Formats: sequence, C-alpha cells, structure tokens
Amino acid sequence: MAKSEASAVKDPATKGKLKLIIVIVVALLLAIGLSVGATWFFMHSAQSKPAPAPEAAVSGKQAAVFEPLLPAFVANFNQNGRQRYMQVSITMMGRNQADLEALKVHMPVIRNNLVMLFSGQDFATLASPVGQEMLRQKATASVQEVAQKELGKVVVEQLLFTNFVLQ
Repeated sequence: MAKSEASAVKDPATKGKLKLIIVIVVALLLAIGLSVGATWFFMHSAQSKPAPAPEAAVSGKQAAVFEPLLPAFVANFNQNGRQRYMQVSITMMGRNQADLEALKVHMPVIRNNLVMLFSGQDFATLASPVGQEMLRQKATASVQEVAQKELGKVVVEQLLFTNFVLQ
C-alpha cells in the first residue's frame, strides 16, 4: 500500500510538470510557425511589389558607367636614395558610354599625364589614406582637364583606384 500511496503522490506533481512541458512546447511551435509565416509573407510581398526606382533615376542622373584603364600604372620614384615602386589600377566612372569611348582616342595623353603625376609623388605621403585620396583627386582633375580640352565637356566624373600597391 505504501507503493500506491507514493505513486498517487507523484502523479499530481508529474501531471503538473507534464502539462507545463506540453504548454511550453506548444508555445515554441506556435512562435516558430508565426516567425516562418511572417518571413514568408514579407518575402512574398517584397517580390510582388515593383522594385524601387534607382537613385539615379530619381535624381535625374544616368546610371554610372565604368571603364577600366588597362594595363595598370606602374611608377617609380626615389625616397632617400632608395628606389620605390607604385602600382595603381584605375577605373574611370562616367555617365555616358559614348563619351567614354570618345575619350579613348586621347588615352596616350591621359596615360602620360597620370604617369608623370604618379612618379612625382612622395612615398611618405602615399603611405597614408589621406595622401592616396589626394592623389586620386589630382588624377581625376588631370583626366577631367584633358577631357574638357579635347571633347569640350567633363566626361569622367571620378577615377577610382581599384588596386593600390606601394613597395
């Protein structure tokens, strides 16, 4: 009889714990189901909506066109009697492909001006991000000057350094 009394005492406690476990599992399953449903709803509604207009169309600008200047530029310069080298890969960013194609005719002048600009730099200045940004801006101004002189308009919005190596 002691065993039956002990099992009777355990039954209400285990039933209460079992109910608590079942409630927790059901709540977790409900939360998971709601999160999956909400994710599906938002993903489905995002696909059915038209894509927002690009920023260029909103502001009235054409989409950016990128034209790499190949091969990469290699310049050498002296620093305290030591020979240093710099390699720069450049991509031109403009808004009109036809204008960039017209500028390719003048590529020897552009490349010459950029090589002269790069070889006249100080190594210590180029080692800092600020110096690199200043060089990028000078290079952009140099290309814009050639474009203005030869084509009558600024074709290149900016030059982008896609690779910059100092040695």
